[in-house]
Amino acid sequence: MLRQQRCGQHPHPDAGHSPACEALMEHALQAVEGMGTIAAYVSVGNEPCTRLLLEHLEVEDRVVLLPVLGPHLSRCWGRFTGTADLAERAPGRPPEPGGDPLPAEAVADVDALLIPALAIDRAGNRLGQGGGWYDRVLPLRREGALVLAMVYDDELTPSPLPTEPHDQRVDAVITPEQWFLLKRSVFASGS
Repeated sequence: MLRQQRCGQHPHPDAGHSPACEALMEHALQAVEGMGTIAAYVSVGNEPCTRLLLEHLEVEDRVVLLPVLGPHLSRCWGRFTGTADLAERAPGRPPEPGGDPLPAEAVADVDALLIPALAIDRAGNRLGQGGGWYDRVLPLRREGALVLAMVYDDELTPSPLPTEPHDQRVDAVITPEQWFLLKRSVFASGS
């Protein structure tokens, strides 16, 4: 249901330089300022757009890792070297960078992870697509690595989201209107 709502309300990521995409990029760049290695994602469908952001991170000579579905459906990473290197490897999957895949443990070297979500609640619980990719990968990050969910403003929910014991919380939220750390935020406190 949330996916259907998103489809009707938000720009397709290929809209490129739409105001929402540009605002998301600006807020994401502020959130990861000074950080050298970032794990991100290539937006598909009506997810909060990332292509413009990825291009800017590359121009700034940041190391950017993107999810790659490795051999035997293993979760791996690939180094982003430009949009020309992105290729659709399987139908329905986000484009992936070329080159040899890095192991899932490569996430231990990142300073921040920019991840997609369908909704975020006040406690930082994230509703994803249901595949568990990030719930399996996030425990491998180093202590102190910032986890930032990218959503649209109407996907911040004051109501608690359903969770499972393996679900991983996020530390911060990026929307077209703002970015904020959940701890001590107005959204988290309900004020």
